[in-house]
Amino acid sequence: MNLYWLQSGGCSGDTMSILNYEGNLFEFFSNIEIEVLWHPSLSTISAKEHDVLIDKILRDEETLDVLCIEGNVVCGPDGTGMFDTFRGRPKKELIAALAKKARYIVAVGTCAAYGGVGSYDEMEGVGLQFHHDKEGGFLGKEFRTKEKKPVINLPGCPIHPKALENILNKLKHNLEIPLTHNYTDADYYNFTVHQGCTRNEYHEYKIEEKDFAERGCMFFHMGCKGPTTLSPCNKYLWNEVNSKTRAGVPCFGCTRPDFPQPYPFFETQNIIGTPLELPRGVDRAHYLAYKDMAWAAAPKRLRKRAQRV
Repeated sequence: MNLYWLQSGGCSGDTMSILNYEGNLFEFFSNIEIEVLWHPSLSTISAKEHDVLIDKILRDEETLDVLCIEGNVVCGPDGTGMFDTFRGRPKKELIAALAKKARYIVAVGTCAAYGGVGSYDEMEGVGLQFHHDKEGGFLGKEFRTKEKKPVINLPGCPIHPKALENILNKLKHNLEIPLTHNYTDADYYNFTVHQGCTRNEYHEYKIEEKDFAERGCMFFHMGCKGPTTLSPCNKYLWNEVNSKTRAGVPCFGCTRPDFPQPYPFFETQNIIGTPLELPRGVDRAHYLAYKDMAWAAAPKRLRKRAQRV
């Protein structure tokens, strides 16, 4: 199985993330027998050889099993796509051409999946098959690969290496990939950042913080999106060591379709102290009653948490 990796409108953060893969990245590709035809940070072929490779793929002289797109599809200015070019032409044209040849397509990171950074301005960035939470995106709602599959979204800013490892293993071994309504891998994006968070007990008793690196919950004042974001950051730790919330930083909700949010980070939008967006599956009326009682019942050991983490 071969893989072609194309960088579009992005910061290369997803590439930097996989280069920090806990194991040996080259051994991983070798062990599951994936040949990397091209990756801008891993490949050593010349620009001319790269051009030849692309032409062979487009002429069906080279099979394209997995097309990985990093970064959103740049359509600006004014729909021309000329903010991001390849061979003097809009890169979006190359993306469209390669998409028709691929057996599978993986949107690597939130920008490729949903538009992400640059999707609210003149860059006119869109995801491959979504624009934020609306199905369609650059390739269109009805698009399917040669294997009759939609684009597989692996959101994250950046992507966690484990997400890519899991999906490539499944594709290589022809395993079932259950997809959510946002086309993410349901086996991976199936619980919230809140699950596994070391601050859960503080959250349950509404022990709130207004500063970084304290012990309490950051959901009520500091904009933490852990209870509303589907991502296993507190299950698969970064470098098998840490996560934002464990380090005393609010979850940004970087796997969500609306990331980056069009309002300030590090503060919680609220009505009279109650967050506008509640934890997933929670009813507002019950939440209001429960949280007031929870705070009143908070153990003294939780209230005395002034020392830094």
